[in-house]
Amino acid sequence: MAATRPCMTRSRRPGWIHRLEKSKPLSDKGAIMAITIGQLAQALEAKAWGDLDLPVTGASEPQATGPVGPEGGVIAMAMAPKYADALKPGSIAILAEGMDPEAYGLKAAIFAPRPRLLMAGLTRAFDPGPDIAPGIHPTAVIDLSAQIGEGAAIGPFVVIGADVRIGRGARIGPHVSIGRGSRLGNDVLLNAGVRIAHGVTAGDRLVVQSNAVIGGDGFSFVTPEESGIEEIRRTLGTRAGIKQQHWTRIHSLGGVEIGDDVEIGANATIDRGTIRATRVGNGTKIDNLVMLGHNVTVGDDCLLCSQVGVAGSARIGNRVVLAGKVGVNDNIDVGDDVIAGGASKIFTRVPAGRVVLGNPAVKMETQMEIQKAVRRLPRHAEQLARLQETVTRLLDKG
Repeated sequence: MAATRPCMTRSRRPGWIHRLEKSKPLSDKGAIMAITIGQLAQALEAKAWGDLDLPVTGASEPQATGPVGPEGGVIAMAMAPKYADALKPGSIAILAEGMDPEAYGLKAAIFAPRPRLLMAGLTRAFDPGPDIAPGIHPTAVIDLSAQIGEGAAIGPFVVIGADVRIGRGARIGPHVSIGRGSRLGNDVLLNAGVRIAHGVTAGDRLVVQSNAVIGGDGFSFVTPEESGIEEIRRTLGTRAGIKQQHWTRIHSLGGVEIGDDVEIGANATIDRGTIRATRVGNGTKIDNLVMLGHNVTVGDDCLLCSQVGVAGSARIGNRVVLAGKVGVNDNIDVGDDVIAGGASKIFTRVPAGRVVLGNPAVKMETQMEIQKAVRRLPRHAEQLARLQETVTRLLDKG
């Protein structure tokens, strides 16, 4: 029986992705077979020139490609004029708009109005994905009450708990575990070693890289009396005295809710909420080693780079970019369209649209002025020392 569709779902993928999936034939063993220049250009909504029937078997940098025969070959990624010198006559290539394929002696070309977007489509066309055999591996342990949609590929030693619902077309790698009552949408890809705890809900086309953990308990503890942490928050640093303290766990009863088209990197962790769910919006991409604490809310189409840490109950808006090693304090708001530069530490609310940098994070232009001032400090210190010497001499004479 097919799984029920989880909440927070909507179709967000560009049309060319659907066309690519239809135009990239697979061999019986899952290897990508060739598609023609014409088919590839049509799927990418790009203009093409030359022999459109030439097969394309892969993609590479220009210096690693060469002339092709009737059987086709590897297409050169020469998407800027600076790469043109490496093109060989008789080859096939992807060029930037305005480049002349005849001048390079090419047999065929596709033109890229936005090269990196076209690269996304091209790499998708030739990516066979992980090697997970269709069907359910005999070593998988699946509870009788779980419902798996049609077309699933479930690898060795997978464990799927009671009352789990998984949509059609799932690909689940070896040693994945999915806890009781979780709901996953259509076309999910869970790579080897992924851990999804109980009560997690995710939409369609979720991609999770190896060893990520979704839905572990939040890091939430309390002491019988006011803790040192609570005291210094109240007093802004003053401590009346040091007391022995014992920590008691606050259990996590909330789940994790993930939208459509979300990708989660290797060894990332998303804690479940204490009462309400931790939430990740549609289209958000989370890099390796990112940590989201309990009750965090992340909006749509955000980009969270490696080693970002977001503390409990922080609220991240839509289309936010947090560069590598950014830290976000608990219980604060980061508005829509904020961009935080690498290693920034966000301790207070950031209004929508602001670009911040530094520790503590401030407006980027302010941080740049701070850095300029810091670089001038040695010179100022030297000037101050000379001024002190002059004043001392004058005082001695007086």
